[in-house]
Amino acid sequence: MPTLLVLTNLPDAASARALAAALVAARLAACVNILAPCRSVYRWQGKIEDAEEVPLLVKTTAERYAELEAAIRARHPYELPEIVAVPIERGLPAYLAWVAAETSPATD
Repeated sequence: MPTLLVLTNLPDAASARALAAALVAARLAACVNILAPCRSVYRWQGKIEDAEEVPLLVKTTAERYAELEAAIRARHPYELPEIVAVPIERGLPAYLAWVAAETSPATD
């Protein structure tokens, strides 16, 4: 099962924690790392924006990606959230197996 690292940014720590908890509870993510706030500079609707954001690193499988993306979009406060998935080509086999097991749609 291909494993993915999905990146997104939230506007504050509270919304980052809420999204992380919801994704893990729904088994759409095995683990979500909430990183330290960062500065993001970008062009939005014709203006240069400068904002503090809280990055999330979401570990999931390719099989769960569509549901994960939908869940992020449904809970994300931005009109157009950053959602970028990067395939994990290599990793500790036991860790990758854990990600697959924790994102299995089977119930607890």
